[in-house]
Amino acid sequence: MACGSSQALATAAGLTLLGGATRAFVAPPLPAGAPAAGAGQLRGSAAAPPSGPAPLAAGAGTPLAAGIAALAVGLAGGRAAALTRNAAAVKKKGVRVVEGKEVPWNLFSPKAPYKGTAISNDTITTQTPLVNWETCHVVMRHDKNVPYLEGQSIGIIAPGPDKKGQKPAKVRLYSIASSACGDDETFETVSLCVKRVVEVSGRGWCEYSNVEPGSDPEFPDAEKVYRGVCSNHICDLKPGDDVLITGPTGAEMLLPDDPEANIIMLATGTGIAPMRSYLRLLFNDAAGAAADGSRRFKGLAWLFMGVPYSKSLLYDDEHQEYTAKF
Repeated sequence: MACGSSQALATAAGLTLLGGATRAFVAPPLPAGAPAAGAGQLRGSAAAPPSGPAPLAAGAGTPLAAGIAALAVGLAGGRAAALTRNAAAVKKKGVRVVEGKEVPWNLFSPKAPYKGTAISNDTITTQTPLVNWETCHVVMRHDKNVPYLEGQSIGIIAPGPDKKGQKPAKVRLYSIASSACGDDETFETVSLCVKRVVEVSGRGWCEYSNVEPGSDPEFPDAEKVYRGVCSNHICDLKPGDDVLITGPTGAEMLLPDDPEANIIMLATGTGIAPMRSYLRLLFNDAAGAAADGSRRFKGLAWLFMGVPYSKSLLYDDEHQEYTAKF
């Protein structure tokens, strides 16, 4: 049964709790030309362990022995199901079969990435005493060439050089922060939530430096400054800049099929990215709306968000809007 419409949102010392959602859930359709999903909804949960009583081993006639045997079979079944899903064969190029359904998979590789375009880049945190206080929300256009699902990741290839002097740098994976239709609901964009990695000697751990002493504009007096190669590349993107994209990949965090499921999400910092992709679908997008205007998701959605400072809460305005509306 659907839950009531009341929700609770509590914020204290960097903890955000979002609950009680009468929101719609449905995996949005893939764009034209993308691999088609099978019947029903795409999901990321492992298959349930075998049902029915477990057979007892010879001599195991006590209730305790029966319970242990049942538990062992259940655990073995769960492990086998997980291994089976992880080993799902790729049926055709750009597709992985997950629980009988097709999921977009590695359409673009590090050797042959897709060249997308940055649309916008916004800093979504305010400055704190931490040197790596900045987090950016970056939207990139892929023109329906990189379809993905909520809970998946894409790779970004920075020009480099990286720590080993390699150009371009090795691909770095980032969880997608937008739902499958993108923030603009056109299926043409993808969004990332990226913290700018900065390490400064004397202000925390800094073993390696990739900035000439005295040349860093923010920390000119520091003996050593390290700026993460890919995170700074992404956080420095300007509208119109090219960006090399790989993927999508990941089947471990896809949403469940059940529209009455209880979804519990825990995140710290930019780990909120996949959770935002879920919440956009459940609470915001037209793809998650029923024919009568209500939401298809009728279960409960709980979000626990941890950050070191309240100024570092990410997407809190969206969470407040959801709780006020639903």
